[in-house]
Amino acid sequence: MIRISDIEEALNSVFHPEYERSVMELSLVQNLEYKSEGNDEDNAGTIKFRLVFHRNDPMANSIKASCEKVLKKAFPNAKTNILVLIDSKNATGHKSGELGRGDLDKKELDSVTSIIAIASGKGGVGKSSVAVNLAIVLAEKGYKVGLLDADVYGPSIPKMTGTEGELPPVTKVQRKGVEKDLIVPIEKFGVKWMSVGYFAKPEQALIWRGPMACGALKQLTYEVLWGDLDYLLIDLPPGTGDIHITMVQEIPLTGAIIVTTPQKIALADVEKGINMFRSDKVNTPILGIVENMSWFTPKELPDNKYYIFGQGGGQMMAEKYDVPLLGQVPLVMGIMEGGDNGRPAALSDENVKAAFSAIAEAII
Repeated sequence: MIRISDIEEALNSVFHPEYERSVMELSLVQNLEYKSEGNDEDNAGTIKFRLVFHRNDPMANSIKASCEKVLKKAFPNAKTNILVLIDSKNATGHKSGELGRGDLDKKELDSVTSIIAIASGKGGVGKSSVAVNLAIVLAEKGYKVGLLDADVYGPSIPKMTGTEGELPPVTKVQRKGVEKDLIVPIEKFGVKWMSVGYFAKPEQALIWRGPMACGALKQLTYEVLWGDLDYLLIDLPPGTGDIHITMVQEIPLTGAIIVTTPQKIALADVEKGINMFRSDKVNTPILGIVENMSWFTPKELPDNKYYIFGQGGGQMMAEKYDVPLLGQVPLVMGIMEGGDNGRPAALSDENVKAAFSAIAEAII
């Protein structure tokens, strides 16, 4: 027969990555029960408990899945019934049993002057590369800059900035006489970085439905100690789904930048992104369009330009929707290499730096 102590021992191997302690040590497991079914020798029955978090934790579903996995391995004939709850005493004000309804304390953004979404209608246009290099150039110009990686399913900022494997610390601060936990962003290259990728292993797939993903994203926005910032860039995932709607409706965006490449298939998806931001429910200003991978210039032929993906698409789209073309970024090997080795190209490639400097000036 399965004993409660056996279950607790199995669960003791499940760790919360932020605190580096097990769910048992953190007292996340509550109301643990085991109901036997059939013969005791079969170890058939139901293991039931609650995973109770004290805030809207972005790792909640991942930890639940880990608990299910270790229990299935330890007791293959048993069923699991795990309920994820938010404690009613947590600082965000959620009632017990709720996973968050957008009522997080938004005061941490009060000291941010401009919040800019970096968006694209489709993937593969180099949106994250644009966001990272733009953040670095703005910081080099003397501005206080933060970047939030809002792609909860495919976070790339940790890899691109050489901060993969780092774990943001949590600090206690006083807000109106109430002590609360805030996540401290990772700082490198003069920029404050935040991503869900810091809280999961690089190979780990976050299997989250829309509400959980949006809840995690709101926490990584409002429960981070951003401090005084001139610019907070938000690197949105491609498309126009739940996460985009959450960001544009609940976060006080100053405006949006649309990233595209010159070819027609990319431009068709850009139109969807522009129309989303301009819809009555969103009504967010489009600051302009950045055309990425505009042309290719080989090092041995610095005066030559090869328009691999076509020419003039970004300008055409800017004119059609009456928005500025903020700049064009060439297809440079250094941008790809910089993203892979964790040292963005704007730090060392003068041509790349010049392109993003022009974009930054247009935004400023």
